[in-house]
Amino acid sequence: MRKVISAAAQQFTERGFERASMESVAQASGVSKMTIYSYFPTKAALFEAVIGQRVGAVFSFADGETLDPGDARKSLTLIGRRFLALIRADDVLGRHRALYGATNQAEAARRAFYRQGPLKSIEQVASYLVEANRSGSLEVRNPGVAADQFLSLFLGAAHIHALLGLGKPTSKEDQRLIDENVDFFMRAHARRS
Repeated sequence: MRKVISAAAQQFTERGFERASMESVAQASGVSKMTIYSYFPTKAALFEAVIGQRVGAVFSFADGETLDPGDARKSLTLIGRRFLALIRADDVLGRHRALYGATNQAEAARRAFYRQGPLKSIEQVASYLVEANRSGSLEVRNPGVAADQFLSLFLGAAHIHALLGLGKPTSKEDQRLIDENVDFFMRAHARRS
């Protein structure tokens, strides 16, 4: 199904949710429409799988990097770097633009995007924060709220600028944002003696 998800991602990026079709995904992937429907009963379900796969890659560390509950600063920096890479990607910016402009017919796609994008990201970071709290490197009373707050720190003016197609920050500017956001979060959730 990797071929189908890859072809669907391309179709959604190029055509947007409303104009992409299961037929175009079948043609692009070389997989029959019937086979695709057996795994993904609706276009929204396929869209959800595309988003879920992309967000899942942000938190899978096959390249030897890991989130260390005992080293919150390093781990939060890694999360921030990967999250910024995700939200600054051209295809992700394009999907955001398309979903914000989509008609009411695309409500299922917007719900799928929310579940597999923002909500899944918050859950992944919250899971890490629970472990960091247990290890003693942070003091986090409500990991879900804290995860939402941490990720929200990356969605300010620079991100809005990029969403509007007005240009992306430089890698140096993004690194400064990551460092400042991690510092801010660490001060807010430092273990109190």
